[in-house]
Amino acid sequence: MSVKTLEVIRKRLNERPDELRKARAHGQKVVGWTGYNIPEEIIHALGFIPIRIAIGGDDRLVEVGGRYASSKNCVFIREIVGAFAENEDPFIQQTDVLAFDATCLQNFRAAEVIEYYFKRDVVVLGVPRNFYWEEGQEYFVNEANEFTRLLEERAGAKLDGAKLAESVALYNDIRKTLKSIYHFQAAKDNVISWEEVFDLIQAGDLLDKKEYLTLLQETLAELQELQPEPVIEADGADGRIFISGSLIPRGDRKLISIISAVGGRIVGDDLWTGILPHLDLDIKEISAAGVALGYLNRTPHAALPYLDLESDRRLKKLHELLAESKAQGVIYHTLRYCDPFTFKAKETKDILNQSDIPVLEIHTEYAGSDYEAMRTRVEAFVEMIKIKAESAAEVAA
Repeated sequence: MSVKTLEVIRKRLNERPDELRKARAHGQKVVGWTGYNIPEEIIHALGFIPIRIAIGGDDRLVEVGGRYASSKNCVFIREIVGAFAENEDPFIQQTDVLAFDATCLQNFRAAEVIEYYFKRDVVVLGVPRNFYWEEGQEYFVNEANEFTRLLEERAGAKLDGAKLAESVALYNDIRKTLKSIYHFQAAKDNVISWEEVFDLIQAGDLLDKKEYLTLLQETLAELQELQPEPVIEADGADGRIFISGSLIPRGDRKLISIISAVGGRIVGDDLWTGILPHLDLDIKEISAAGVALGYLNRTPHAALPYLDLESDRRLKKLHELLAESKAQGVIYHTLRYCDPFTFKAKETKDILNQSDIPVLEIHTEYAGSDYEAMRTRVEAFVEMIKIKAESAAEVAA
């Protein structure tokens, strides 16, 4: 069985660059954004077309980006810089304004490099290192207000409360529908795979938001018809894998394809480019400050360093998602020079090991030179968790 709406979405993605060209020809502006705490509702409410700049998997573009940014920057950042240097990506070509946040300091560096070398119009949103402090919350509210003011200048209009309320409601509906769809991919005898849901989530970075919500609702209706009562349960033969760690952007399929090739099944993630940004976002006040605090108070990104183990909501959310997905093991994926996630790898493994959850750490980049070594390690890990699950089932029986 296949979900027909997914084919429609793929078709619409292919048509989207031409739509953006036509929209810009009629006076609309496109804001390309990247980061974790960019309040997209504000961009949308100001009448801009928001698209997310998140591409990976091309080692050639990493090399190009390395001519402008230090080779000590992560491969994701260097690829983005390389993509702007070449200016051949059909979505990057259509951006009028760029919005970067400083959730990750390397993201901030990319904004500096792109603005300096390629003369692009860049707006940066500062992010506090410790958002639990009152001072951190106040800082981010001020940054969000300044971010809004700078976008208002470029839009030639003030942020309207009614339009912001409409955008917040639209994005809330998108998040709600995505979470309902996500439940199906981890189900037994699932009719939609994690890979398909992952692509579906990333399609929302590029498509028109109202159309995207309609397509999501059609997808959910199809799923409910194909599998009225999805049940999530562990199966020793599944090799149920949860992916954590650095972001996996569009274009980067290396780890995903390896897991599938060796008989593993991905059933969950807490990736920056996956389901995580759509969870636990509660906007209590319709204002720039209210939207900003909604973003800041959700499950944090690992680049925010000042967290102790008792207060780290990232680890708490990881445990919740593992329980929901009935995952049997975690692959903790880090990109080369992605320091925040690399530094948190040990504490993440230590915490999960206390719960008897197997963890495999994979440190990689976009080059294919480590493909076979990764495949060998992942294959051994998948086999190990299958054996462990089967043993546990025999003991329970």
